[in-house]
Amino acid sequence: MGSLGAMLKHPDDVYPLIKLKMAARQVEKQIPPQPHWGFCYIMLRKVSRSFALVIQQLPNELRDAVCIFYLVLRALDTVEDDTSIASEVKVPILMAFHRHIYDLEWNFSCGTKDYKVLMDQFRHVSTAFLELGKNYQEAIEDITKRMGAGMAKFICKEVETVDDYDEYCHYVAGLVGLGLSKLFHASGKEDLASDYISNSMGLFLQKTNIIRDYLEDINEIPKSRMFWPRQIWSKYVNKLEDLKDEENSVKAVQCLNDMVTNALSHVEDCLTYMSALRDPSIFRFCAIPQIMAIGTLSMCYNNIGVFRGVVKMRRGLTAKVIDRTKTMADVYGAFFDFSCMLMSKVDYNDPSATKTVKRLEAILKTCRESGTLNKRQSYIIRRSKPNYSPALIVFFVILAVLVYHFGNQRTFA
Repeated sequence: MGSLGAMLKHPDDVYPLIKLKMAARQVEKQIPPQPHWGFCYIMLRKVSRSFALVIQQLPNELRDAVCIFYLVLRALDTVEDDTSIASEVKVPILMAFHRHIYDLEWNFSCGTKDYKVLMDQFRHVSTAFLELGKNYQEAIEDITKRMGAGMAKFICKEVETVDDYDEYCHYVAGLVGLGLSKLFHASGKEDLASDYISNSMGLFLQKTNIIRDYLEDINEIPKSRMFWPRQIWSKYVNKLEDLKDEENSVKAVQCLNDMVTNALSHVEDCLTYMSALRDPSIFRFCAIPQIMAIGTLSMCYNNIGVFRGVVKMRRGLTAKVIDRTKTMADVYGAFFDFSCMLMSKVDYNDPSATKTVKRLEAILKTCRESGTLNKRQSYIIRRSKPNYSPALIVFFVILAVLVYHFGNQRTFA
């Protein structure tokens, strides 16, 4: 009943939730009839529901290319993530993955649940890949080759320094940013963005995921996955896993805040990237995950809950982001609101506080100077408590029950 309780507490979430549920069901009806394309779009929805929703809104040709790009990299990531695979087996597969995508007979059994299905039936992805335009194929192959080599490098290398951390995030996510920029350009819809800011788009998302997923990664069986750089965490504890111990709660939060501050360094590049986009569907595709990232960081910052369980935005707020992100004014507004929320949580006794505040002030300044903050609806920070009539409250309750009833199958990744 947690989600129902959240909707009753935030009744203005209900309408966006209903719209999102309807959009998700519409996506389910748009599965292509060809078996290989049907597999790809069904699998996309299973391994990333929210991402599937924004991909479906892209222009047709680009949508297919981005779908396959995502699934190829998701398969590559599944190989990297499977800690049960011996390094001597894993490394050659990662290094050769860019060639496997051309092989209709290739598959490799690893991962679990839907990811295992993806790997077992990878021939469908390869079949669809071979139907893409040559310019799309070349971009996907290039990024897959570079990412596989980078992942292989870090199978045998620990993330020691902040430079290592940036390099690892470049391989697993920054290259995704570069690849997407190439696909957007190949479609004729956008100018080719610089590698530098394209890389920042990926790093900001990846670092947010690494921060949020600390507990899941450190508890991975049979072997922990450690992505937080020693250069940061060693200032606070002797071993990375010590951060989850209750007696280290103060140090853990300080380390967390240091990590969040590091991630904030990419925000201004991300705003620059998004402000240059021309196509509305590509803009939404890029902007929604970025807003989710700054929102997630605002939830994680100074929050011991990161070391106790899962910290994420509530579904209703996610639905609002998806529903209301249409223009750059919406992006500046969301980044402004979430940065204000984060700023309100800064403890000035925290070792990183000065650097955190400096980075947040730079983000807030960029948002203010856009001149758009008065052109959007603030949905993060409530200016005053809404005064709902009893009849409207009853209406919201009924809607909330309907959404809860029809939302048994999860819509969000």
